[in-house]
Amino acid sequence: MRPVRFTISAREGNARAGVLSTPHGDIQTPAFVPVGTKAGVKGILPAQLETLGSQVVLANTYHLYLQPGEKLVEDSGGLGKFMGFAGPTITDSGGFQVFSLGAGFGKSFQTVREDDKNRKEEGVTLYDEDVQTQHGQLAIIDEEGVTFTSHIDGSLHRFTPERSVEIQHALGADIFFAFDECTAPDAPYEYQKEAMYRTHRWADRSLKAHRQNIEANQHQGLYGIGQGGQFADLRKESTKAIVDMGFDGFGLGGSFSKKYGESMLPLALEALVDVPEDMPRHGLGVGEPGDLLLGIAHGVDTFDCVSPTRHGRHGVLYTKRGTLNITNEKYKSDLTTLSELCLPGTLPSGSEQFTLAYVAHQFRSGEMLGPIIASLHNLAFLTRLVDGAREAIEQGTFAEYQQNFARDYYG
Repeated sequence: MRPVRFTISAREGNARAGVLSTPHGDIQTPAFVPVGTKAGVKGILPAQLETLGSQVVLANTYHLYLQPGEKLVEDSGGLGKFMGFAGPTITDSGGFQVFSLGAGFGKSFQTVREDDKNRKEEGVTLYDEDVQTQHGQLAIIDEEGVTFTSHIDGSLHRFTPERSVEIQHALGADIFFAFDECTAPDAPYEYQKEAMYRTHRWADRSLKAHRQNIEANQHQGLYGIGQGGQFADLRKESTKAIVDMGFDGFGLGGSFSKKYGESMLPLALEALVDVPEDMPRHGLGVGEPGDLLLGIAHGVDTFDCVSPTRHGRHGVLYTKRGTLNITNEKYKSDLTTLSELCLPGTLPSGSEQFTLAYVAHQFRSGEMLGPIIASLHNLAFLTRLVDGAREAIEQGTFAEYQQNFARDYYG
């Protein structure tokens, strides 16, 4: 029996409510997954996550590999015990961070091809040696894996599919992801295609490395990641290829940030028609409220994103009518409470009656409580938004739920 199993309990169109069963408990889907990058959700105690309704936490393989090292996490009993969280846990592959932190999304990474290797004897420089000393600004890709610099101290490291799997086996999360190449969103078609095929080969190697570990196979589920950038034909081809390999779940890969132009999310979602009904789907890095509901409408089951706590640390709060920046002058004396701005049943006990003026005061006076309150508020908001979507699917009212939220939030 597979360690991760998925059952669907209700449908409305392509949207579905279900149960994702893991060795550390069931996840009612759809579900928003808080990101605990370094085995801790910034500003929030693990016990508070349960109060907020968070069912599962995702941690970052790249960061935990660099600090404190996967061996310490393993010796502590695995990721959940290390961070004091009793529920299910997820780890990513480290691919996104290797390429975004190590490569600056294409600003200084290079791909080493076979013809490049053959030209070494001719004295051809494959990369600028001066660039190699720039901390966190180099990733050299070859067929076997990626050599990259640490963003912490500039030391050189190497990830291969097999090494990524080995690290994630040690971290011990219930669900983990195959190593992939996360390309720059604006990379041209030919490079996206080349990187996609390399991702497929790495996915196959990740799966083989996982299957060789009998113990891990019994306690950890492995998801493959589809790529293809901003090109519909590549997205469709990648989805089919990953699905055919026999992973436990499917991840929508790529950067869905709108700062590079239009989001690639709709293209990635359209390709989900080729994913089997009983295969769980995860939206990597999807956290914009409208994108969450769009993903749910297309049949995505779980989502992770750093946005609620990242926004919170910078004073940006989600509300029913869109976002607000608490550092703006007009909120200094605004006695509106957080409970008036949030979705029903959202905030943990004790924080409902904080006013905008109070939170603004905390930020303006440099107190750490301000970002903590804002992070709690934002995480509770997105958790409740997705929980409400699940309830709406069960009641057959999801389309209305999505429409009403979009009208109020973006209108």
